Amino acid sequence: MTNETVLALTGISKSFGATRALHRVGFSLGRGEVRALIGENGAGKSTLMKILSGAYRMDEGEVRVHGQVCRLQSPSDARSRGIAMIYQELTLAPHLSVEENITLGAEESSWGMVRHQREKIREALELLGHPALPLATKISHLGTGHQQVVEIARALVSGASVIIMDEPTSSLTSADTQALFAAIRRLKAKGISFIYISHFLEEVAQIADSYTVLRDGETAGEGRMRETTIPQLIQMMVGRPLHEMFPKSSRERGEVLLKVEGAEGRPIPKGVSLEIHRGQILGLAGLVGSGRSETLRSLFGLRPTQAGRMAVKGQSRQLSGITPARALDLGLDLLSENRKEEGLAVGMAIGANLTLSSLKRFARLGGWGPLDLQGEEERVGHWIKELGIRCQGPWQETVNLSGGNQQKVALARLMEREGDVLLLDEPTRGVDVGSKVEIYRLIQGLAARGKGVLFVSSYLPELLGVCDSLAVFHRGWLSPVKPIGQWNEQEIMKTATSGH
Repeated sequence: MTNETVLALTGISKSFGATRALHRVGFSLGRGEVRALIGENGAGKSTLMKILSGAYRMDEGEVRVHGQVCRLQSPSDARSRGIAMIYQELTLAPHLSVEENITLGAEESSWGMVRHQREKIREALELLGHPALPLATKISHLGTGHQQVVEIARALVSGASVIIMDEPTSSLTSADTQALFAAIRRLKAKGISFIYISHFLEEVAQIADSYTVLRDGETAGEGRMRETTIPQLIQMMVGRPLHEMFPKSSRERGEVLLKVEGAEGRPIPKGVSLEIHRGQILGLAGLVGSGRSETLRSLFGLRPTQAGRMAVKGQSRQLSGITPARALDLGLDLLSENRKEEGLAVGMAIGANLTLSSLKRFARLGGWGPLDLQGEEERVGHWIKELGIRCQGPWQETVNLSGGNQQKVALARLMEREGDVLLLDEPTRGVDVGSKVEIYRLIQGLAARGKGVLFVSSYLPELLGVCDSLAVFHRGWLSPVKPIGQWNEQEIMKTATSGH
């Protein structure tokens, strides 16, 4: 890292109607520097990055790139000045090859024919530590980690000197995350600078040189990463000290609510058996694809099973005959890890999402007549207040909420249905620290009210902090369930990677 400033923001402000998204925000970025941009959902991070990437135009302020004042008019304008944006949801064309994706939109031609840029591509991939990545392979055939490499290679081939990364590790395994960090360090040594957005503060502390914290659209703090601590970062983010990251509730384990015996289906060939009691939070750990999420989806009827039975409050069913409608009737509810495509109808209003699974409750004629709209509105208002959903009102489209508030809407839908068994798949993915604590408190409250919770997460600290007991998947095999006090992060990873 050098003292040369490649990017400087001064007094950036942006409003959407009466809503002020940013107010006089600024920071500078040095050559070869990784600056973390931290803040709760809705703090203004995405708005600031969209201004930098040319997607939005600022109302006030100044942007300097390599000392020159710039008015970034479009994404192509930003790219031409060396600023590349890599979004959390990767923007790749799955039907095209690695080479075609890397040069997409920046093809070079000669006499009307596209000219290969393989030498440039190979240089970029070698710098990223993947010189042998096959250029003819379709993107759809690559894992998430390799897809991330292709995104960064595209930025390098386009000549980017500043790369903005938005939640780059949210879908990566631990090994892929470390490989990404190694690539970032190599690029830093070549003078590439990064703006790194993440809710995983442990990762931020590991990879970033400096930080800027946003809160309510304003700068709440900045400095050198080595001179601060994670609790101090959290306090800057939420505006208060968080004394208890993982709140606990007082409860007792009751009757068996869910009993699963011998569930089999790809990728769980060896059969899964488990029990969930009333008032229990049972965690499921394991690597991506090991069977955690697949088990939840099988129990809810979203994946086919070849064998196995499930009993809910004593009602036994063959798993092969379970559908989502039957699962709901039995008292099961699923929170999908993919809230944008499965967990929510993001184009619909908050109120519609909250009651989508419970409309019969508001029908006047035994579940089939006209809806009691006033009663529905009262319930929606209750949950907005109860969960602290930050919104303009029940009529606001869910897509316009921050990630944390979208997740609260998805949880409120489950709470309104009042099912006895909740299947929660990555319930805090893409959620800021403050909202995570609120979601942990909600989950503890549900268990205290006698619900049974099956909790899947890739974030080991929250499994150890939230759950009463835990089991670990390894290639479709599930370890014995043990009390949470008998696990630590090392034991979980050992079991997940080796099965022992």
